[in-house]
Amino acid sequence: METSQDPNEQGKFGRRRFLLLTGSAAAAAVVAGCGGSKTNAHGSSGDASEVGADSAEVARVEAKRRRPSAPVRDFALVASPYEFDLGGKVVKTWAFSDQIPGPLLRANVGDVLRVGLKNELPESTAIHWHGLAIRNDMDGVPGLTEGGIKPRSSFQYEFALPDSGTYFFHPHVGLQLDRGLYAPLIVDDPTEPGAYDREWIIVLDDWIDGVNGTPDDELVQLRTAMTGSATMAHNMTTGPSMNMRSALLGGDAGDVRYPYYLLNGRTNKDPETLTVRPGDRVRIRVINAGSDTAFVFGIQEHQMTITHADGLLVADEVADRVLIGMGERFDAMLTAGDGAFVCTAVAEGKGGRATAVLRSSPWARVPVVASPPTAGALELASLASQGKQPVRSIDRQLRVALGGSMSNYRWTINEKAFPKTDPLRIREGEGVRMTLDNRSTMWHPMHLHGHTFTLPSGVRKDTVIVKPGQRIPVEFTADNPGQWMLHCHNVYHQEAGMSTVLSYRK
Repeated sequence: METSQDPNEQGKFGRRRFLLLTGSAAAAAVVAGCGGSKTNAHGSSGDASEVGADSAEVARVEAKRRRPSAPVRDFALVASPYEFDLGGKVVKTWAFSDQIPGPLLRANVGDVLRVGLKNELPESTAIHWHGLAIRNDMDGVPGLTEGGIKPRSSFQYEFALPDSGTYFFHPHVGLQLDRGLYAPLIVDDPTEPGAYDREWIIVLDDWIDGVNGTPDDELVQLRTAMTGSATMAHNMTTGPSMNMRSALLGGDAGDVRYPYYLLNGRTNKDPETLTVRPGDRVRIRVINAGSDTAFVFGIQEHQMTITHADGLLVADEVADRVLIGMGERFDAMLTAGDGAFVCTAVAEGKGGRATAVLRSSPWARVPVVASPPTAGALELASLASQGKQPVRSIDRQLRVALGGSMSNYRWTINEKAFPKTDPLRIREGEGVRMTLDNRSTMWHPMHLHGHTFTLPSGVRKDTVIVKPGQRIPVEFTADNPGQWMLHCHNVYHQEAGMSTVLSYRK
């Protein structure tokens, strides 16, 4: 979407888990409602050494973030059922405030964000503020940081915005992300250098809800098909397919072949157009809100200068196309050519794409182009960073072995599936080295809540693609106390067990 550069504007934005114990008796207790006791992710009330989401430690760190005179930015959202037009096919889904993507939220770094959410869905929900290192009790993970927002109930999130950048928000309840419950959040830094004429916020998604069942139906099919009670041919349009292959991702491209891929909520039948002037400097912010799809993003006849990854500054890198996994974001600058150019997000290894148009001439025809090649796409983990330096001393070593297989559709961390995974215990102030060791045959975009980490290349991120057989050491300072999720941002892997808790102890 084209936006104003006014950071206080709440613009319209275009036309989706983590219920921690889904379907169990414990889940009913976990989501009894916000404001109740915090049951931890492993189904217990925690022990005396655990730094809870409602602890004095969490309040202390939040108090340091808040400036006494910080402006408060107020927004209101409604999560409700919604009829969504997929370029002529209308489906029933869920959305924030009757928009997909939901409304753009925007504020300045240092502001206090206050968002009221009214739940008109038939089940409990919550909001996770993806990528932001905020106070733990506002992180939006039912059963860990809050009780969940019951149907016909409301909850108000309020927290200081510690870092500028490109972020987004979505539920952490079941497979709700694979519906229409997602939206961008932009935190501006008025002192940030770099002038530009136009801005384009781009949200990518893979879409299945309402087309041939729901995401929950898809998970059932994945589990039954992979355990032999159904055949692999059960649904070759939307279900698992063994021919979704990607050398770029190290083997399998994903588990679900989606019937639609969207850019700002639009299909290829009705692509969005950004109208600019030749020579305009355009800042693009790209968010992958998909659930099972990596995209390779590029704009015909244009090179992009990558300036940010996961909201944070990087050393400028020029690229024709960029690989972006679920949960990742990047910012880039480009100079608009003269004509009409196709912007393409190829669903890597899946044979589909989402498109839009960059137009600087009212008379130019939009060219018909084939999907561009994806080989050689820039990977965000290879970038070099600007800003905070890597951790200088390591006090704690954590091992995170990623495992599981398609045979029984069970995904694990350190050989256990959530909620039976062992928490990763740390203490505030420690320098932590965490080694992400992928022993499975699938790729996993691993996301850590409440922190950013430094990769071997020097880039700081909160989400990183870990390919089959790959071992990636990441480092961070334990400076945000509480209980935080570490999980695969493939929501089907996440729901099937690939999650654990980064647990601060006193």
